[in-house]
Amino acid sequence: MDAKSQDARTTMKADPDGSDGEYDAHLDRSQRMWDRWSDWYSMSERDFEPIREELIDQLALTAGDRVLDIGCGPGVNFTVIREAIGEDGRLAAVDYSPEMVAKARERVERNGWENVEVRCADATTVDFDEQFDAAVATLSMSVMPDVRQAVENVYGLLVPGGSFAVLDVGTVSEGPLRVLNPLIWRFFRWYANWNPDGDVPEALGAVFDECEAARTYMLGVSYTRLCTKQ
Repeated sequence: MDAKSQDARTTMKADPDGSDGEYDAHLDRSQRMWDRWSDWYSMSERDFEPIREELIDQLALTAGDRVLDIGCGPGVNFTVIREAIGEDGRLAAVDYSPEMVAKARERVERNGWENVEVRCADATTVDFDEQFDAAVATLSMSVMPDVRQAVENVYGLLVPGGSFAVLDVGTVSEGPLRVLNPLIWRFFRWYANWNPDGDVPEALGAVFDECEAARTYMLGVSYTRLCTKQ
């Protein structure tokens, strides 16, 4: 195991469900898959950039805010967040893929951002010594090994009044296009190690005090949610 992989392993707590084999297997698949896709993520960055920016705008970030980026990938949200929080703010980012983390850190170093920290860790269980004013997760929550636990972890890391903005994907919930769901399911599983047992909107609604559907995209396959901790 290389040093970067060990970085992720040492920050992961015990499986919250006790089913270590299945939980660890999902994380291992995610690490291999996203390490492989790390060199090609720029395609997704371009395609989803307007949606990401619109979502982050809804957080109404201000200078000095502390923000948590869950499943940050190569740092595609960093510029827009950093512009909002300024030099006095703080951005902490988490991803389980060592290759994604390496690219995110390269982006931070290239831009000279001294108030941005990137951790290689399991976002389902990662902990910090501080709480955050806001959190964002773009195309990451649905690949967590335990979606409900991941949402609960983010909730605990936010200050009262903190907001969590989520962009994610799922199958078609209604209408004739539901006939495509088996293909959509297989694609997401192949492409992103999507967790078919994790219902992100349901988990967000169950954990957060307020949670509203913002918009849907791509014929309802992609969606955003904005949730608030009271």
